[in-house]
Amino acid sequence: MNPRHVTLRQFRYFVAVAESGSVAAASRMLSIAQSALTKSMQELEDELGTRLFERSSRGMQLTAQGHRFLASARRVLAAVADATRLHADADSRELAGVLAIGVTSLVAGYYLSELFSRFRRNCPAVEVFVTEDEPRYLEHLLINGELDVAIMVSNALSEPQALVAETLTRSPSRVWLAAHHPLGAKDELTLAECAAADQIVLEADRIDDLLRGVWARHQLKPRSILRTTSLEAVRSLVGSGAGIALLPDFLYRPWTLDAEHVEVRPVRDALPTVDVGLVWRRGSGLKPAAAEFIELARESSRSRRP
Repeated sequence: MNPRHVTLRQFRYFVAVAESGSVAAASRMLSIAQSALTKSMQELEDELGTRLFERSSRGMQLTAQGHRFLASARRVLAAVADATRLHADADSRELAGVLAIGVTSLVAGYYLSELFSRFRRNCPAVEVFVTEDEPRYLEHLLINGELDVAIMVSNALSEPQALVAETLTRSPSRVWLAAHHPLGAKDELTLAECAAADQIVLEADRIDDLLRGVWARHQLKPRSILRTTSLEAVRSLVGSGAGIALLPDFLYRPWTLDAEHVEVRPVRDALPTVDVGLVWRRGSGLKPAAAEFIELARESSRSRRP
């Protein structure tokens, strides 16, 4: 079949299934029958001539081709949203001035590029400067008025009374482990089982701070064999079977740089979500360019939700 017959509806359906990891969950969010959604995904794979999902009792996991197509599908949906928005409101193209954006290193790779590109298309006369730094320093720059807005983990701020935080996406955490890891035989894990295994800890964007509170509440002391700021180091070590990691879903990719497969398992005990959002100084009047950036970020967030 010819891929030119792929429809926007199929793009939206595909993104819903990919992000929920389940036809059943996606069908509930989309309010359509599971059979119709399954048929749509099968037709999409036929149109593209490639398999986008690995289907198992644990749900729908993206293949390598599926991950690439997900990035393309998001760009297509964003472009449609941009076209609709620019047709309805041409004022944004008349904005000028300077916009100072802050971002953390971990979040930058997952949320900044698409949003930055959309803003530049919509507001070509605005000069944009991006500062990448650790969360506490970005908060300092926001409070001092040196940044207009930041994109960062927003549910672990040091100065919440001085800042406004608006969540763009809320990501649950799961256990990352190698396919051959002994815990891989289980469909679901407890925190106690996780704590008994060697841990690879990602020390970035306060993700470890959120988990540290969980371990303390459950009176568990996990064995950490490595603490690193490198996500790829975590992924590679987990893929090789050196240990497990508890990380948010927005960071998950199934393959390491050495082509080792990383699997995920849900945790039976409650874990806090990792919220990525917009942060700006409380009580400050947002300049028009910052207000436009925030609105585009909201639209991008909505477009990712079924």
